[in-house]
Amino acid sequence: MAGRLLDLDHHAVMGILNSTPDSFYEGSRFGADLVEIVQRAGQMVDEGATFIDVGGYSTRPGAAEIEESQECSR
Repeated sequence: MAGRLLDLDHHAVMGILNSTPDSFYEGSRFGADLVEIVQRAGQMVDEGATFIDVGGYSTRPGAAEIEESQECSR
């Protein structure tokens, strides 16, 4: 949304692209294939996603800590 506020007075749907190798749901994991990632994000928008959350940091119990730069590169 490029720094704009999101109006949550109406329903919003968030698509989630997990770029962590240890995501809890294997079917939501996306690696470094940028074409695949962009296609999946486009599919989510076509299916009604208002915005996309790219998960670059694992919050599962016991996950390894990573540097911010690694999270951003994911």
